[in-house]
Amino acid sequence: MRRVSKLFAAVGTAAALALSATACGSTSTESSSGSDSSESAKGKGIALAYDVGGRGDQSFNDAAYAGFEKARKDFGIGGKDIEPSDGEADADKVQRLTELARQGYNPVIGVGFAYAPSIKEVSEKFPKTTFGLIDDNTVQAENVANLVFSEEQGSYLAGVAAAKATESKVVGFVGGVEVPLIKKFEAGFVQGVKDTDPSVTVKTQYLTQPPDMGGFSKPDLGKEAARGQLDADADVIYHAAGLAGQGVIEAVAAQDKWVIGVDSDQYEQKTLAKYKDRILTSMTKDVSGAVYNLVKSVQDGDPLSGEVRFDLESGGVGLADSNPEFTKMTELQEAVKKAKEDIVSGEIEVKTAP
Repeated sequence: MRRVSKLFAAVGTAAALALSATACGSTSTESSSGSDSSESAKGKGIALAYDVGGRGDQSFNDAAYAGFEKARKDFGIGGKDIEPSDGEADADKVQRLTELARQGYNPVIGVGFAYAPSIKEVSEKFPKTTFGLIDDNTVQAENVANLVFSEEQGSYLAGVAAAKATESKVVGFVGGVEVPLIKKFEAGFVQGVKDTDPSVTVKTQYLTQPPDMGGFSKPDLGKEAARGQLDADADVIYHAAGLAGQGVIEAVAAQDKWVIGVDSDQYEQKTLAKYKDRILTSMTKDVSGAVYNLVKSVQDGDPLSGEVRFDLESGGVGLADSNPEFTKMTELQEAVKKAKEDIVSGEIEVKTAP
């Protein structure tokens, strides 16, 4: 297996698809081309196990699905993707991953850090199967690829954009659950705001505390948090809240303020089309490219292993420019470009914790 510490050329993210979530704990998709017919020595194809919120979140999980679909199409392989259950235990994840590996899927990918304990356990039982773990690098095994991102770098750029776009000098950050991963988003965002304009106030709120992961799946919580920040004069809000972020977007758009999306280019998501004019930009993570590259490595017979990092330099994180109003903001664009250059060169070191 090929052990790597950094991936410098990420495959471009596949176009996001408009999807609807399926019943929790059920199979969402099985190869429409027939996984049996495309079965090979490399297995039946790709298996994807979703994070909280599942497919249809127009964000993190949907980005993984886009890579799943692109890989199936390009390599002519089968595939299965499975939804999580509400409040499920690690034992449920272990059972899910075990069944996928036993059925012959390769690679088997856990979408989200919550899969770390279960992938650690199951990967030991199936040493010939490659497992992908997105957003976590704590599981060290020859057959595990840790697909991780420098979210703090992209969030710094979001902070620069927010500081330049705000008129009230108050901006907000809404995190789904207060876990170390989401605090990376907060840290980068706040640093980007303050480095750009120290006079801007940043309001921060998390929707739930662990072990309650509902903050990633409940739009009503996101809507309520955003309304509170809007009432406190915030006119730009950045969310890192998964499916709950849809509530943030709806609330901000209703008051004609700016919202910054996350993970996928949320301006382009069909389900969010009626709010798109108020989505200033999105901090994108090339989760699609990460999934695709792992499948390609398995198909090529040289599976990725170890930490595979997607950062600003590689294009693994960044800001979307789909909204024409965003590209028209000349001063903002210049500030973002300069910040990106300084991060890549090492002149700016972005914090990973507040």
